Amino acid sequence: MILNTIDSDALRLQSLGYKQELKRDFTRLTNYGISLSVISITSGLTSLFSYGMITGGPVVMIWGWIIVCFFTLFVVFGMAEICSAYPTSGGLYYWTGILVPQRHKALSSWFTGWFNLIGQFSRTAAIDFGLSMLIASVISLSLNSQWSPESYHIILIHLVIIISHGICNSLGIRFLSYLTYISTWWQFLAPIIVSLALLIGAKPGHQSIKFVFTEFKNETGWTNKIYVILIGLLQAQYVLTGYNASAHMTEETKEADKASPWGMISAILVSTIIGWLFLIAFFFGIHDYEATIRTSTGFPIIQILLDNFNKELTLFFMCLLLMACWFCGLASITTNSRMIYAFSRDNAMPGSCWWHTIHPRLLCPLNAVWLSCFIAFLLALPYLGNTTAFVAITSLSTICLYISYILPIVCKLLYPNAFLRGPFHLGIFSTFINIIALLWVCLIIVLFVLPPIYPVTGVTMNYASVGVGSVIICAGIAYFLSAKYWFQGPITNLTFNKEKSDFIMKHF
Repeated sequence: MILNTIDSDALRLQSLGYKQELKRDFTRLTNYGISLSVISITSGLTSLFSYGMITGGPVVMIWGWIIVCFFTLFVVFGMAEICSAYPTSGGLYYWTGILVPQRHKALSSWFTGWFNLIGQFSRTAAIDFGLSMLIASVISLSLNSQWSPESYHIILIHLVIIISHGICNSLGIRFLSYLTYISTWWQFLAPIIVSLALLIGAKPGHQSIKFVFTEFKNETGWTNKIYVILIGLLQAQYVLTGYNASAHMTEETKEADKASPWGMISAILVSTIIGWLFLIAFFFGIHDYEATIRTSTGFPIIQILLDNFNKELTLFFMCLLLMACWFCGLASITTNSRMIYAFSRDNAMPGSCWWHTIHPRLLCPLNAVWLSCFIAFLLALPYLGNTTAFVAITSLSTICLYISYILPIVCKLLYPNAFLRGPFHLGIFSTFINIIALLWVCLIIVLFVLPPIYPVTGVTMNYASVGVGSVIICAGIAYFLSAKYWFQGPITNLTFNKEKSDFIMKHF
């Protein structure tokens, strides 16, 4: 009789060692929507368009987008297969812990979890900080450039954005599910509307179709064309990140073992199509290429719209894009908080007992939400003193996230007998897909630490390798000096041992 009152999702979660604490209000659509929102081609392409313009230009951005999307699908399929088998909010770090022998469980989970967490924190900071700079530019445009934002203005706007995301994430999963539903359609329609407006309404003087699909531009200072093409791929790969959001929402999704895998895959497929249209439209709308790169607005996207429409219509289109970016940040805070909740549930974080607490009425990890907001704000503060320092912090996001993405796939390759497949599986193609995913991630990790601009100076240096090295060193020291004596990896909370938890918290 008792078993009949527990739905299949709760039973599945129970079989993985956890009791159902969160409310399942996410559907297949909203689970897909959370990944689509975190990817948000609008947010990534709007902020990074200038990078693509100098690292290969149209031909690299247009065709590089297709190449990156194609190989990213191998990573997504590999993750989706594992997600279907182990649908928990912990996602990646839980998967590595369950796929390796007991003696490696704690170490693999520890490093995967911290890479994932640092990657998510830095990506959220980058998303909301990029939005704050866009908002400042739009405000300046609306005031006819009579106001020039200072660094502290950007930080204050960033703070307001973060607080708004925290409030929305604090109103319960039902409200959040409703916002995610709106975001799903907004992420889909806003870039399409703006792209079609450019393709149809571009003023005379815009670029030709030949230019859009074949023109190569190099303003990096590097003379090796292949090198420029390779680093030009990074803009697309940065955008196509964050689809693990569907995995982190599994404990709040109905039929999670089916919905979450397809949520990740669908989000990448839809982003591929919309992103390609967006790139084609904006390269088509360029009038003066050099002037667009060096625009006084700070963002080529804004300049392209101004070159083809009046100020009022440009502001309207920018508001559509800004709202999509805001939804992206909202979804990022949501997934960050679920990762914190799951990671602290296994006692992997300082103050774990605080961060995995579920609000009794709202049934959401309220403390984890505001911790996510606080860290996203802190990571933006270096901008006040040194813009290079902030770039170094935000460049961590893609590398850290893709390291955490590939680790469970590597574990599955090394220990195939430990994997018990779920409803979504790759069958005989699983190993092949996983190997391609591994090779691709190895390539992009190397590319992401290369300097994009020559000559290499303190300003143009790529500090991503320093950031990743710092994560490895800090996580390693914490593990071998402390965590190895008490951290076990994923643990059950069905019969929680309070005495053991108190000991862990005392000795963290």
